[in-house]
Amino acid sequence: METFVFEHVTFSYPDCEKSALTDLSFQIRESEFVLVCGKSGCGKTTLMRHLKKSLVPYGIGDGAIWYYGEDLMLLDNRRDASEIGYVGQDPESQIVTDKVWHELAFGLENLGCSVGEINRRVSEMASYFGIQTWFRKDTCELSGGQKQLLNLAAVMAMHPKAIILDEPTSQLDPVAASEFLNTLRRINQELGTTIVITEHRLEEVFPMADQVLLMEDGRLLFQGTPQETVRFVARAQKEELRELLPASVRICMQVQPDCAAIPLTVREGRLWLTETVKEPQIRHLERPKAETPVQDTAICMEEVWFRYTRQGEDVLRGLTLNVKKGQIYALMGGNGAGKSTTLGVLSGRWKPWRGKLAIFGKRIESYGKTGLFDHCLGVLPQNPASVFTEITLEEELYEALSYEPVSREEKLAAVRDMIWEMQLDGLERMHPYDLSGGEKQRLALGKVLLRDPKLLLLDEPTKGLDPHFKRKLARILLEQKEQGRTIFMISHDIEFCGEYADQCAMLFDGEVRAADTPERFFCGNSFYTTAANRMSRHLFDNAVTCKDVVELCGRNTVKRSI
Repeated sequence: METFVFEHVTFSYPDCEKSALTDLSFQIRESEFVLVCGKSGCGKTTLMRHLKKSLVPYGIGDGAIWYYGEDLMLLDNRRDASEIGYVGQDPESQIVTDKVWHELAFGLENLGCSVGEINRRVSEMASYFGIQTWFRKDTCELSGGQKQLLNLAAVMAMHPKAIILDEPTSQLDPVAASEFLNTLRRINQELGTTIVITEHRLEEVFPMADQVLLMEDGRLLFQGTPQETVRFVARAQKEELRELLPASVRICMQVQPDCAAIPLTVREGRLWLTETVKEPQIRHLERPKAETPVQDTAICMEEVWFRYTRQGEDVLRGLTLNVKKGQIYALMGGNGAGKSTTLGVLSGRWKPWRGKLAIFGKRIESYGKTGLFDHCLGVLPQNPASVFTEITLEEELYEALSYEPVSREEKLAAVRDMIWEMQLDGLERMHPYDLSGGEKQRLALGKVLLRDPKLLLLDEPTKGLDPHFKRKLARILLEQKEQGRTIFMISHDIEFCGEYADQCAMLFDGEVRAADTPERFFCGNSFYTTAANRMSRHLFDNAVTCKDVVELCGRNTVKRSI
């Protein structure tokens, strides 16, 4: 029996010439685990919202969508609420109550369940998801990972037949993301719940899938098993499609293009690499040591302590860090470690109760109310929508230049250039809230860059971005760096930090516990490290990126042939 059937579904947003979905036809069978992937802006979020009647976006649509043989658009509201669960990108946006136990019960109360049934279901879900220890906590006290787990548990309490998940791990640290995805696999395997998920982190979710829907420009490019998808991408010879695949697949495709069984997981990749390289004679990459001149300090934090309330616990506990001018500095750590709090203190939003903080050698309080943001500081918040104030994308970017002493023609030219730079062509008239997660992120970043700041504070800049645009973002950040600007970013994207950051640091318990170059930082970690490093560390000493592993494989192959 098919859970969902799409028949020639086409959809366009209002005042938008380009269709978000074009002639989509596919089936999702009962109890399947389905992965929807593709470049940012290819229509994934729009597709996911079409799987739940109450979330179908406003616009012009055509075609038919069936849910267990019934027209989805005619589905009873109660069945839509209880049988089709939805978990989005932002953990906080779905939480509607103040207590964890009330959040678990909220959906059941709205369905009119009896008190006895509510107690039974809530107790069962709290036990299944391991929520007992924070069952009576305030929801505002939870970390990002806990909030997302609570969202999933609240959905599961209603006993859904299908769960739709749109980038559910985008704001989770690697450990929390892994735990969340493993919980999804258990739900699918033990309860038979149909899972449909979009995700850019494919290292773990790709091999879980029964089938993969590969999308491009609103169309279904391919549908098949993970192995069939890999073979299709290999034949397609499109680099932007290869970038979507897990690290083990990309490495194998470059080292051994004719491999019969391409490894999908780190474990399979490890075994394949052992068989391919066997006993490596070259285990270490010699990296040229560039002469680094003495740099001025862009950010200096010394023994900074901060708490949100007078009687509350300290979130930052003697935080000390130094960021040099012209550096890309990546701060990592688990959800709730204090990363976003650090960004809030750096931006002047919150004032520490103890310690020193200077930006470009000047105490932060001496900048005044507006001086800090007058071409000095640019902030990209965790929720990009929080910077949106206008009703179209074009007007949103124009607003960033409102107070600049230049002509209207120059402002419009700058806006057009930024639209092209952020690959938002054709979306000029769209409302910012109708954009996909990745498009919102690019719009917010473009708005920040138009202010021409010397110091960029970025909170999860790669959230919602596909690998293709991550490379584009990296080029933008490297250009900013070459122009003397400094980038301080908070990120859970280990692969991105490992390839492009100059310095990586681990925040734990309110203070920096480790800081080093990506090579030394990641090679010493077991979980906070790249898939390429986990796959190859038994053979190679300092391989962090896929490029490093491919290069070392090539050198050892040449060495053996000689």
